[in-house]
Amino acid sequence: MEIQPIVIGTAGHIDHGKSTLVKVLTGIDPDRLKEEVERGMTIDLGFARFQLPDGRTVGVVDVPGHERFVKNMVAGATGIDLVVLVVAADDGVMPQTREHLAIMTLLGLTRGVIALTKIDMVDPALVEMATEDVRATVQGTFLEDAPILPVSSITGEGLDEFKRVLFKLASETRARETGGIFRMPIQRVFSAHGFGTVVTGIPMSGAVKLGDVLEILPKGQTGKVRGLHAYQQTVDTIRAGHSSAINFGDVDHDEVTRGMVVATPGYFRGVTMIGARLCALSSLERPIQDRTEVRLHTGTSEALGELVLLDCAVLEPGQEALVQLRLSEPVVCAPGDRFVVRLASPAWTLGGGVVLEESKHRLKAFKKFVLEELTRAADSLSSPRELLDVVLARAQGGAHTPEQLSVEIKRSKEDTERLLNDLKGQGRAQRIGSPPRWIHVERLKSAESKVMAAITQWFEANPHRSLLDVRDLRRVVNIDPDHLTAVLAEIEKQGAIAAEPGGLVRLQARNVRPTGVVGETAGAILAALDAARFQPPSPDELAVKLGKNSKDIRTALEALVDRGEAHAIQKGELYLSHATYDEARTAITQNCEKNRSLDIPSLRDQLATTRKFLIPLLEHFDAAGLTIRQGSNRVLKRR
Repeated sequence: MEIQPIVIGTAGHIDHGKSTLVKVLTGIDPDRLKEEVERGMTIDLGFARFQLPDGRTVGVVDVPGHERFVKNMVAGATGIDLVVLVVAADDGVMPQTREHLAIMTLLGLTRGVIALTKIDMVDPALVEMATEDVRATVQGTFLEDAPILPVSSITGEGLDEFKRVLFKLASETRARETGGIFRMPIQRVFSAHGFGTVVTGIPMSGAVKLGDVLEILPKGQTGKVRGLHAYQQTVDTIRAGHSSAINFGDVDHDEVTRGMVVATPGYFRGVTMIGARLCALSSLERPIQDRTEVRLHTGTSEALGELVLLDCAVLEPGQEALVQLRLSEPVVCAPGDRFVVRLASPAWTLGGGVVLEESKHRLKAFKKFVLEELTRAADSLSSPRELLDVVLARAQGGAHTPEQLSVEIKRSKEDTERLLNDLKGQGRAQRIGSPPRWIHVERLKSAESKVMAAITQWFEANPHRSLLDVRDLRRVVNIDPDHLTAVLAEIEKQGAIAAEPGGLVRLQARNVRPTGVVGETAGAILAALDAARFQPPSPDELAVKLGKNSKDIRTALEALVDRGEAHAIQKGELYLSHATYDEARTAITQNCEKNRSLDIPSLRDQLATTRKFLIPLLEHFDAAGLTIRQGSNRVLKRR
């Protein structure tokens, strides 16, 4: 069986003959519930199929027309590619005709045909009047130029022409792409004896095959695909555009309901805040107020929530706005998804639009950066590359892995890496750090400017210094350590700074030699340290000894350490001259090589020092990577 990966859906007022037309067209009665048969009224979604002249199978979703079941109608409209708007010739255009047409428009449909049914019940003049009524109603909508085809499901009049036009439209309708990550909003759930739980729906993206593990959201349980069906045929793979059934052997059907989503694990999550662009119906009698209580319909889910206007005080009929939907329960969606909002009570349709983001925070109205980011997100929806560009530009916390970014744009890691390289070629993304991560060029330049400004200001505040400890820089710029390291590496490539051992940074153009009081003090300190060798005076003792204030002593010591003429063994308390420091390193190395591990008594005697000075010295060389503790012994660290 070859499937044309599109789905046709019905729409229209109650008792206008939608289900009867589907039955005549397909031979399948879509009214499957006992109550539907008894009452002669469609209550829930019905499903059928037919074959195109070339042998390909097309799916049909029949939706209820009664205003009490609009939520079921919206759930069925998810995944429809081509609509048949049904209008009875004896009634003409009715309230649900208009509401269904509005909903189909809000959900982004662009193709369809109009069936003028029950022509056997009226004379030709009324058929002509009904046709004019329909044509006036669809004026300005996506069905404005759609053919209006008179038909009788009872006598068969007009059926051949209706089928010809419908088959032609179905053949020409563009098939859904299989790109992206698999996701299917659940339309029906049932338990089949001997098979386990079966969920049905129309996949919105991607494909899935037997044996795959899928996640059921928003609860998050997983199940292994035991069987797949499309149009009552067993298949190995289902994809976007197939009306499909998935059989799980390890999922309790009582845990799954309509409105949930089955998807490839790790990419989607339930969210309670959504940034969106909303269009209010032009037929509304009054504007939509900020913080209106609404029902959100997206996919097959329905959730109560609050509609927050972000760029206007009220939303006038027929106008658009940027909004945030704050929901009472999580729904699963992605940028680009269409939605409908209805008033919470009484339940009438207010408008609909497109999801722009899964919001992580409450958005504030009239904030320039919020509106700019949402507008940029709206402009990126038609292109995965542009969407990735927006995600990178908005990403918090530095650079990100392809795996992290693939979750944000709902594409595979391979697709995401290809798109990242496209952006790199356009000068809009860059790979930095180790292991490599990706960052938007705008964010990288901003981080570089921030870090360079902080470095420059620090050296201006410390004119005697030539080296900056990265730990001190991190406290100033408040950037994640790994991200700061990567940014510093990028700045170093540009020649502005040089990284020194021990986590230090030097400005390339800076070469400071202490002068004046600091220079005089530095010389005296160095002489005192050389003379004291391995029992050096503390900074406070040096201040007394040299008759200087403590601040000048510490400033001079910092300058000596930066120039490599002295070494801080215990920062702020214990310093050695460079010559003494090298002597200690050599003595420790030779002692370890001679004794296989460090013999502390002989080293203490050799250096003519005491435990007070020797212990900090040994701990310093542990931290510097010369030695390592093994139990109670110290040995040379293997290189």
